[in-house]
Amino acid sequence: MKRVKKSKNFVSTLILCLTAACLAGLLFGSLWLGGLFQDTETRELALTVLFKLRLPRVVCAVAVGACLGVAGAGFQAVFRNALADPFIVGASSGAALGVGVAMIFSMGGVLSATASLSTPAASFAGSLAAVFAALLISRAGGMASATNLLLAGSAVSALCSSALSFLFILKDGGFQRVYYWMLGSLAISWNAVLSALPVMFVGTLVIFLSSRAMDLLLQGDETAESLGLDVKKARVTVILGASLAVAATVSVCGVIGFVGLVAPHVARLFTGSIHKRLLPASALFGALIVLLADIASRSVLPPLEIPVGVITALGGSPFFLFLLVKNSGAESRR
Repeated sequence: MKRVKKSKNFVSTLILCLTAACLAGLLFGSLWLGGLFQDTETRELALTVLFKLRLPRVVCAVAVGACLGVAGAGFQAVFRNALADPFIVGASSGAALGVGVAMIFSMGGVLSATASLSTPAASFAGSLAAVFAALLISRAGGMASATNLLLAGSAVSALCSSALSFLFILKDGGFQRVYYWMLGSLAISWNAVLSALPVMFVGTLVIFLSSRAMDLLLQGDETAESLGLDVKKARVTVILGASLAVAATVSVCGVIGFVGLVAPHVARLFTGSIHKRLLPASALFGALIVLLADIASRSVLPPLEIPVGVITALGGSPFFLFLLVKNSGAESRR
């Protein structure tokens, strides 16, 4: 009962903070809109900036952060690994490689008519391939350990990033534009946001519907099977949903790392490991992280804009190292 009340209070606090952050995201940036609305001559400019630039960014930041938070919780349940994250297990880099391949062909005119349709599909295929590659490599010598998964995911992620960079160097003229996208950018149009939202929704819905299965997966395969769960089917379903959600976020705004690691970890402190409570909290906290990172990215060094992925990496990398040291210490004491 205490845990449920603590969870409800945490979710309520997150909703209030997210509402305030949305308002701040609309008003603050390289240009503060509050002053413009007070002047009749600049009111039209303020409305244009608000509805065509700021509002799609805020909506995208909330959707992307929620997707990454939920996908991170899904990967952590499937791999039974507290350090699993879309960025760390290679899902984000694989999706970026898929998008990069589609964009390169589009630049050359090969897919000019179907680029908008091919990019999300290529992103999903890349994300899925990278995750399963990391899982297979980590289990090459038997059962996958936390260390093996991290090493395999890091290797696959590095390979995908290197391959993507190599392709853009070969395809002269597209590298500079896409490099900024690779670092994570929410400077997008309404069309891009609205085209990605349905895919994000489907991916996160699959994970939410698998919340009970993820609870059982945390108990171990034998226990889950004894309780009637088809472990392989459940694991593949969650991986598909998480990969789809990550692919949608990468296709629209590039790679934004560590949100899927931090959001579930912090949420779990207040909600516990029951996914019915954990997933909504992870979604809200992930949305808050990305939204605050976006506000910082366009407010710290105006008029320059720092990629959102750089901001999240600056905060997420130390958090990851802390968890890695903590988990290593716990394993050594066993």
